[in-house]
Amino acid sequence: MEDTLSREELAQLRTSTSLTETQLQRLYKRFRTFDKKGTGVILKENLGCVPALASNPLVDRVLAVMTSEGQTGVRFADFAKAVSVLDSHAGREEKLRFTFKMYDMDNDGKISNKDLYETLRIMVGVNLTGVQLQQIVDKTFIEVDADRDGFINFEEFEALAANSDFGDRLNLHV
Repeated sequence: MEDTLSREELAQLRTSTSLTETQLQRLYKRFRTFDKKGTGVILKENLGCVPALASNPLVDRVLAVMTSEGQTGVRFADFAKAVSVLDSHAGREEKLRFTFKMYDMDNDGKISNKDLYETLRIMVGVNLTGVQLQQIVDKTFIEVDADRDGFINFEEFEALAANSDFGDRLNLHV
C-alpha cells in the first residue's frame, strides 16, 4: 500500500468530501496504521484500538453506515466520506442523513418502530427496561410520524431535528 494518495485518488475524494488535500493525506496515514495487513481495508477488530470508537456502543452502526453493502471492512474512500460528514465544514443535512442511516437498521430508507427500538436499546444498554424503551419509541412515533404510515422518513426526521442543535454536535476536527 502506498504511503500517500495518488493525484487521481485525491481529486476524486476532493469532489466527494469536504476535506482538503492535506486533511486527506493526514487521514490516509492514520487509516494505514489501522490497516494491519495492508489490504486497503480496516477490519472492525482493528478499529477497536481507537479509544473513541471502542467505547462507543454504536460502533457497529457507524461501521455499517461507513461500509458499502457486502463489505466486511471499511475502505479508505468510505472512511474519508464518513469522516467528512463529521467535519465542522460539512452541512447540517449531510450530518442528518448520516445519523438517519444510523437509525435505519435494515437500510430500507425509513425508520421503523423496530429500527428505533434497536438503536435506542444499543444506546441505553440495561439502563431502561424493554417496556420503558418501547414507551419512548411509541411516544416518538406519535410526535414525529406526521403521515401516520408507521415509519419515520427523512423529512420527518429532519423536522424532528429542526429545532435542536442536533447537527452541531456531530463535529470532528480533522
